Amino acid sequence: MKILVGIKRVVDYNVRIRVKSDGSGVDTDGVKMSINPFDEIALEEALRIREAGLADEVIVVSLGGNECQQQLRTGLAMGADRAIQVDTSENLQPLTIARTFLKIIEKEQPGLVLLGKQAIDGDNSQTAQMLAALWDRPQASFASAMSLSGETVSVTREVDAGLENIEVDLPAVISVDLRLNEPRFVKLPDIMKAKRKPLEVIAIDELGVTAENNLQISQYAPPPVREKGIMVEDTAQLVAELKNRGLV
Repeated sequence: MKILVGIKRVVDYNVRIRVKSDGSGVDTDGVKMSINPFDEIALEEALRIREAGLADEVIVVSLGGNECQQQLRTGLAMGADRAIQVDTSENLQPLTIARTFLKIIEKEQPGLVLLGKQAIDGDNSQTAQMLAALWDRPQASFASAMSLSGETVSVTREVDAGLENIEVDLPAVISVDLRLNEPRFVKLPDIMKAKRKPLEVIAIDELGVTAENNLQISQYAPPPVREKGIMVEDTAQLVAELKNRGLV
């Protein structure tokens, strides 16, 4: 069985985001870029499934320009067998991404597709659900635990009321949450080995996918600066201050 894992190049989660002075986007000049943390967890789970003897091959896929090869190579260093870059300069939206993944699925015929539940830049949390609908296969979202057994996968997913246990037939699309696992540390020898692993580049036009950006973001802005707190002497002063601010 093949496992297909989608990974996205994003600003590292430890970096403080800066908005460009003209409000046209996020400033990425000289900023550290990494694999989206949720996608890294998805890849780790795929590797553990392969190491348990339940899969034969793990393939990482990313959409973007040549810069995303850095993240694909990191995925190969973690242990993926090969990588696919869908070459595009467009800033793709979830539906187009899902359609592109579907074309890769039709080419590779994986038994399982693992994606992060969302990317930390757009926070859309839509691609996995759209892909399952387009593929007409079962899905399980926000997985915090999962186990394969034959032609099914049992998933514990996080919902508003707590935890929900479901079982879906393979092939399926699973989107993963933070509590599923802790990704492994990449060692230098693995980074060197990753340079010799295959990385295929496919132009998005070759897949017959047209970028449809129906949503346009007109302005970016940083969150407002929080007001400095004040110290109060007693409860009476606290209540008076809350009244002054119209909070009680």
